[in-house]
Amino acid sequence: MKLNELRDNEGATKDRKRLGRGIGSGKGKTGGRGVKGQKARSGVAINGFEGGQMPLYRRLPKRGFTPISSKSFATVSLGRIQAAIDAKKLDAKETVDAAALVKAGVIRRVKDGVRVLSDGELKAKVSFDVAGASKAALEKIEKAGGSIKLPEAKSE
Repeated sequence: MKLNELRDNEGATKDRKRLGRGIGSGKGKTGGRGVKGQKARSGVAINGFEGGQMPLYRRLPKRGFTPISSKSFATVSLGRIQAAIDAKKLDAKETVDAAALVKAGVIRRVKDGVRVLSDGELKAKVSFDVAGASKAALEKIEKAGGSIKLPEAKSE
């Protein structure tokens, strides 16, 4: 097998339809567009047009919005962190922060910070430096003898 001998399997690719190439082709003359009318011409874009009737997307009410200031956190459970510690990917003696979690492969990307959730059990004594944590997660961390440092809430 040489590079110049590489090719697709027989029947793996279909030839494209060649429109408007004579009557004998079966797609000649009008090229599958029928006769006259708006859709036979070029430059037609009538998706969502309902013949002058108010289109569905305008008949339905608008609803909700996405607040521009909302934050998206990377969530991680205590069980997942314990599994990473057991697998020697995370060091329980060092502070667990966003960078350490990404390096250990626990989370893919930091987004607007990391939020710890209470799913699973935490046996190791770990100190955290993260953007947020649930109340149940805080209790479990302190019960295991660990500590957590959260950013101070801004008072307005």
